[in-house]
Amino acid sequence: MKRSPNVIIIFCDDLGYGDIGCFGSEANSTPRLDQMAAEGVRFTDFYVSSPVCSPSRASLMTGCYSQRVGLAEGITTRVLRPGDPIGLNPDEITIADVLKKQGYATHCTGKWHLGDQPAFLPTRHGFDSYFGIPYSNDMADDHPMAERFGFPPLPLMTDERVVEQRPDQSTITYRYTEDAVNFIREHRDQPFFLYFAHLYVHVPLYAPEEFLSKSRNGVYGASVEFIDWSTGRILDTLRELGLDGNTLVLFTSDNGATSRDGSSNAPLRGRKTTTWEGGMRVPCIARWPGKIPAGSTCTQLATTMDLMPTLARLSGGDVPSDRRIDGADITPLLFGEKDATTPHEAFFYYNGRHLEAVRHDRWKLHLKESLLYDLRTDVGENHDLASKHPDVVAHLRTLAQRGVEDLGDGERVGRNLRPCGRVNHPVRLTLADDAHYD
Repeated sequence: MKRSPNVIIIFCDDLGYGDIGCFGSEANSTPRLDQMAAEGVRFTDFYVSSPVCSPSRASLMTGCYSQRVGLAEGITTRVLRPGDPIGLNPDEITIADVLKKQGYATHCTGKWHLGDQPAFLPTRHGFDSYFGIPYSNDMADDHPMAERFGFPPLPLMTDERVVEQRPDQSTITYRYTEDAVNFIREHRDQPFFLYFAHLYVHVPLYAPEEFLSKSRNGVYGASVEFIDWSTGRILDTLRELGLDGNTLVLFTSDNGATSRDGSSNAPLRGRKTTTWEGGMRVPCIARWPGKIPAGSTCTQLATTMDLMPTLARLSGGDVPSDRRIDGADITPLLFGEKDATTPHEAFFYYNGRHLEAVRHDRWKLHLKESLLYDLRTDVGENHDLASKHPDVVAHLRTLAQRGVEDLGDGERVGRNLRPCGRVNHPVRLTLADDAHYD
């Protein structure tokens, strides 16, 4: 009987489009990621649904725009914070739910950031187990703004239990990587899904000396190179266990880089928190020896929302039919089928609850300023062509209006939205003073 493919998603935090070698970086050394691209496919036009953390992760997990699942923003800021009463609704169906139904062992390592209350944790969303920090690594009591924001000590969790306060962030990626490797080893005899969500390169950066001493780009470069090392450990483990030819590994980021501390979104304009390309177009590599053509490049538009329907197909599962899913099966793009094209007529650039831009084919329109760019010839969004192509502007505005009717815009509520999860009496996972954990 043919076994379903193993799936590993490696999801970085704030890694920019130009931060790794195979996407043009000359500042950071990433030999294992470059090798991964040489052995697989590099997606040049790969998008996340939001330029910030929580909404982007909601889309990855559910295959939907974050507006659709009620997580376009947090309670008081653009992302979720410790002890927030909202999170990913337990009624939502995640990638892990789909694969678990097909007999997969499922595990989440690293940053979750979709709610820290019990009902919102990975173990309530299709994952058999979890090891990691449930939100951003800067949401801690040693942050300069901790008193203002009320950040408690940073928690490290196993499943639904806090096992440490204030873990050493310079070693946590070693621990995440070993946790991931151990999961692969323990489940080598059955299909498995590993979601490895790095804390790097979100600030603050705590790269260990092993990487700092070799970096040409300071602590930022050391952090990127730590990610590269970790990816190499995963790939080496697959090869050692004879799982290489039956494992799809996907590597990408949750949004663009901050454009500070040595990070880069080059050649794109903009950064994290913006709907310029640098905020929402991210590096993406996919590798599956014997299935994905080695050394290939896909220039068609694809998104993190497409991963759920794609993995449903590859595992023999089904996309939920009782709700609207925004992603689409991109297997033809993944496998390099001749004449394969994007399944998306339009891609909507939302920033929180506001629709700021729309893309169709090669054209992107920033709605408020009515700036039109040809992304095929001007990926840096430098030359406004609106006055030369009024017909294109009109068509993109029509597409944008459809998006607004469906997903909303600002105070306007879309027709097909679902609520986020909510609890009445949220509690924080850690206390201000040192507590004892068994």
